[in-house]
Amino acid sequence: MYIFPAIDLVDGKAVRLFKGDYDKMTVYSEHPEETALDFKEKGASHIHIVDLEGARDGDTPNVETVCRIKKESGLFCEIGGGIRSMDVVEKYVSAGIDRVILGTAAVNDEAFLKEALARYGEKIAVGVDIRDGYVAVKGWLEKTEFEAMDFCKKMKELGVRTLICTDISKDGAMQGTNRELYRKLKDELQMDITASGGVSTMEDVSMLAEMGVYGIIIGKAYYLGAIDLKEAVKLEKE
Repeated sequence: MYIFPAIDLVDGKAVRLFKGDYDKMTVYSEHPEETALDFKEKGASHIHIVDLEGARDGDTPNVETVCRIKKESGLFCEIGGGIRSMDVVEKYVSAGIDRVILGTAAVNDEAFLKEALARYGEKIAVGVDIRDGYVAVKGWLEKTEFEAMDFCKKMKELGVRTLICTDISKDGAMQGTNRELYRKLKDELQMDITASGGVSTMEDVSMLAEMGVYGIIIGKAYYLGAIDLKEAVKLEKE
């Protein structure tokens, strides 16, 4: 199990949204690379990065910031948001980014997903953002017709190994995570499941760790001081 402290990017700054609402955004750092170095100092080995502008608009306005985070921290970095072409995948991989997360593109462009998997294998993950039991896309703004579990099973059939699953209703709300969702995903799919959205307390972290998920993303709870990252990382090593 790995702890993934999160950096969400808008305009080169580390921010957090409330339940995916771009109008409810808090800026936590003007220098995300310093945040990454703080993660490292606290013992983290992995970072989860999201280009929120990219997720919404389908481009990569924060690519330079992402690469700077990787270069200065030296940690394992995964990036999602706006990755909808092989050119962008190649740009990130060639810059040393360890894993690229496809979200909207995995839903809308199966041929692209297959090509990315064929070329980069385990460096490709799929982000499954869930709203009311269905997959959401374009920065969580649009709910699709795809039922979440059916979509996840399809991803497994296509050869995807790692899923980053977010319960949008829990994200940024500091009201706890959807433990039953992650237990169901892990038990039914037998894939590397990363839990994202609403991880608010050390109890959440402990329960997910005991469940045996592959990864746990800690976002707002880190920035508010509700979760001690040093303590969370200790669970990773047990």
